[in-house]
Order: sequence, then C-alpha cells, then structure tokens
Amino acid sequence: MANLHRGDISSHPDVSEMRDRYARMLGGRDVALVDGPVFLLGLYCAASPWILHYTASQPALVAHNLIVGIAIGLLALGFTRAPERMYGLSWAMCAMGLWMIIAPWVVGRNPDAGVIVNNIVIGGLALVLGLICAGTAMKSNPRP
Repeated sequence: MANLHRGDISSHPDVSEMRDRYARMLGGRDVALVDGPVFLLGLYCAASPWILHYTASQPALVAHNLIVGIAIGLLALGFTRAPERMYGLSWAMCAMGLWMIIAPWVVGRNPDAGVIVNNIVIGGLALVLGLICAGTAMKSNPRP
C-alpha cells in the first residue's frame, strides 16, 4: 500500500477552516461530565412515583413527574448528541428545576413530606445542573 502521508497539514489550503471547526467541536464538550447525571436525574424523576409509592395518592403528580422526567432525559440526550446546539436550552432545565420545586403544591393535592422532599431535591439538582450547563455554554461560545 502506498504511503498516504504527504507531509505536514499546515500546507493544506483549508487548514484554518479545519482548525476552527475542530475547536468548535471540542468547545461544546466542556460539560460532558454533566450529561450523564442530567440523564440519570431525568430517569429518576420519571420513575420516582413508583420508587416512592405515591401512584395512588397523587395521580396528577405521577403524570407530571413522568412527563418532566422524560423531558429532562431528552434534554440530556440532546446535550450529548448536539452540544453546540442544545446547551442554549440549559435555561429550560433551570426553569424545569424551579417548576419541580413548586409542583407538589400546584399540581398535587395535600402532598406528604416524602413527595415534597423528593420534588425539592429533583428540582434543586435540575437547577444546579442547568446552571452548570448554562454557565459553561456561555463561557465556551465566543462572542463577536
């Protein structure tokens, strides 16, 4: 097989464009370690009504937590798949975190302490992880 290496890449006519593209692709991966915990948080949020056994006492919160958990999980998959496009939606995760904190009183009926603590913990984690993603996205996106 012929030697395909023809020298230094610096002589390539598109070297500056290739370097810029490479930097953009790596620039969005600053919070790659946050993608997994965000997905796990969404998975737990979706499954929490069955884990904490409040499916019979809070049917509205069951559907609510399932939908919000799926939304958080989809955001995490989007962060992993297309970070340069999706990290702008980190603020949406912050909003979902705040909503999860107040949801037991808005959506539920007379929630007990376990349901309240569960949603406050999920909401607080979503808020913190969303702020981490949003802060890193603002730091890594160059301003003109």
